[in-house]
Amino acid sequence: MNKLYPFFLQQRANYQKWDFLIFTALTLLSILNGQTTVFYLIYFFWWNELLRIIVDRILYKKNPNAKFMGDKRDSIFSSFFMMGIYFVFIVVFFGFIASYKHDAEIYVNMKTLFFQNWFFNVNLLFIIAERIFLHKTHQPMEVSFGGFTTNMIILHISIIVGGCLLFFVVQNYPETFTPENLWGSVLVALPFLLLKMAVTKF
Repeated sequence: MNKLYPFFLQQRANYQKWDFLIFTALTLLSILNGQTTVFYLIYFFWWNELLRIIVDRILYKKNPNAKFMGDKRDSIFSSFFMMGIYFVFIVVFFGFIASYKHDAEIYVNMKTLFFQNWFFNVNLLFIIAERIFLHKTHQPMEVSFGGFTTNMIILHISIIVGGCLLFFVVQNYPETFTPENLWGSVLVALPFLLLKMAVTKF
């Protein structure tokens, strides 16, 4: 383990690239897990942002290389306020309304919502560990809070686009996007991943 630590330190300069690749891998693994729904993915994206906000708020002042971006007046409470609005919308819209014809999907959604999905829980723990590691190793990072940060805008656009794709594409072509295949989840996850890629410095 001690021999691996210097290797991780050498990768700090490329943390944005690694962060995106790890997040993409977790998303794809979630889809391939077989019990993934559209709600699972959107909820996973939501938790990814919430955990980033919490960990950054606790640790960024202890990281001398963390750079605060945006207006100093931006409060973490505005971040939580927006995340609260997103939470209600995601649970009601993607958790229930979008799956009202499929009892099996609602069952998976509720297991995910109440942390009864072990794969989902492991992914969240991995995200927490990764973010803490970046701060503890004094990774140069950009930290921001507020309702209109880059990550928040990505989440906002992804929810809107994901909802449009779900109702106007996935549900209108049930012979292509069936509950048994993964294409619906892939299609809904694609806008989020593309937006993340667009703001990642490779």
